[in-house]
Amino acid sequence: MNNKSRTGSFVRQAAILAGASIFVRLLGFFYRIPITHLIGDKGNSFYNSAYLIYAIALNLSSVFMIATLSRLTSERIARGQYRNAHSLFKISFLFSMTLGLAGTLIMFFGAAQIEWLLGSPEGTVVHTIRAISPAVFIVSMLTVFRGYFQGMKTTVPTAISQVVEQVFNVGFSLWLAYIFFGHGLEFAAAGAGAGTAIAALAALTVVAFIYILRGKTIKQRVDEDISGVIEKPSEQISAIVRTAYPMIIGLSVFALANSLDVSMSNNLIMATGEFSEEQVGILVGQYTGKFSLFTTLPVSLSMALSAAVLPEITSAHVVLDEKSVRRKTNLALRLSMMISFPAAIGLAVLADPVISMLFPRHPEGGWLLKFGAISIVFLAVYYIITGVLQGCGYVKLPIVGLFIGVLVKIALNYLLLSVPSINILGAVISTIACFIVAAAVNLFFLKKFIGVLPDFIATFIKPAAASVGMGVVCYFTYSLLRIISGNAVATLGAIALGGIAYIILMALIRGFGEYELKALPIPRKIRGWLGYYE
Repeated sequence: MNNKSRTGSFVRQAAILAGASIFVRLLGFFYRIPITHLIGDKGNSFYNSAYLIYAIALNLSSVFMIATLSRLTSERIARGQYRNAHSLFKISFLFSMTLGLAGTLIMFFGAAQIEWLLGSPEGTVVHTIRAISPAVFIVSMLTVFRGYFQGMKTTVPTAISQVVEQVFNVGFSLWLAYIFFGHGLEFAAAGAGAGTAIAALAALTVVAFIYILRGKTIKQRVDEDISGVIEKPSEQISAIVRTAYPMIIGLSVFALANSLDVSMSNNLIMATGEFSEEQVGILVGQYTGKFSLFTTLPVSLSMALSAAVLPEITSAHVVLDEKSVRRKTNLALRLSMMISFPAAIGLAVLADPVISMLFPRHPEGGWLLKFGAISIVFLAVYYIITGVLQGCGYVKLPIVGLFIGVLVKIALNYLLLSVPSINILGAVISTIACFIVAAAVNLFFLKKFIGVLPDFIATFIKPAAASVGMGVVCYFTYSLLRIISGNAVATLGAIALGGIAYIILMALIRGFGEYELKALPIPRKIRGWLGYYE
């Protein structure tokens, strides 16, 4: 297979996962609209506080298994060791399931203590923590299937299961929140948490069914294994632990930082004496339910690229194809920045109109996006380079930058959240600083250990310049349309014209590189319009 075909395959797998991520996130937006109408920012703070604990439990028990198994499986397949790849899958399943069960039990029986640690009022979060706790055990099995399939360089099962999971999550969370709403906001939030567990079970059923359908093909590949290498279970468990524990630490630090935001925001803003308990709950709800929600949509695309590039980088690294490592690293970074910069600038310019359009009954929170949307860019850089470093076997390095960034975040939270005029904006500012540091450290490691330094003009400067021009178009388009139309029409019109302006500006400054245009499934005539002629 030539370089173009291999790259095209990588881009297709990334596109499948990215497409599913877009659908899932957009469906999440539609879910947030009615759920926010129902329980408001205060109810969102109850649900999101419990969800942060759920995220920590997942990171400690199972989420790491996707990247771990993806890397270890692709490494064995690159060497022709199909039998070892499949036995590794079975060992990983038992390993992850054990950790998941422990996480579920700790969350369920320790819910009251966890609520106290979060600094939440008594009885507001405990029910949601217990309702969502079974999902930890379910997801521990789900992630093993996803990691195994991604290690075989197919993202289709992951994409399908993500879509099914989100559809069930939206449907059951809304239904159960509505049913329990009459008992109070804390019980409505618990209903939404139970919907998350039901959705995880639906996704697990889907990937298990796909695995059964592919069982014959998998068995055939195992039977035809002629590598002659047979790993012992102890060796495979050792490989899992060596690969996983740095990822567990990194994921836990990330989730802990988010939980600290909630805890420190609740305590430090309340300590100023300038806000009531309800006002603090609303501010925290705006941060977790709006700022975090909007910034994770474009970042999810970078996460999809990172997930797709990891097995590709691993395979290239195993066979010592360093040229392919450099090429795919640069491609992933450039594609990510082409998405992240316009998303960040667009959200900053249209923050208030977008939130007013989607949450007309609770239109507050746009000021956080205006200041914090730029965090999308730095978080995207961090994710992409983390995938590359892990693919090349440097699984410990991404922890260093993230840990330093979190220390900066904690310090800034202490300084800024205690200032009444800044309040919850302090958490946004500290988030930006955290990922500036983490991304910068990752870039340093990328150069030092892999010998790759991105083309800063092509990767960062050109998308940033085109995005600023797009932002100007969005601002004036919205201002003009708002004179003759409602907010929704003006906002959608500004987004549409801004997107067209971005593509035109990128073409004018030749921001679309030759390599990514060749890799993407774009007709030759359109490539010419975008500035590349074969």
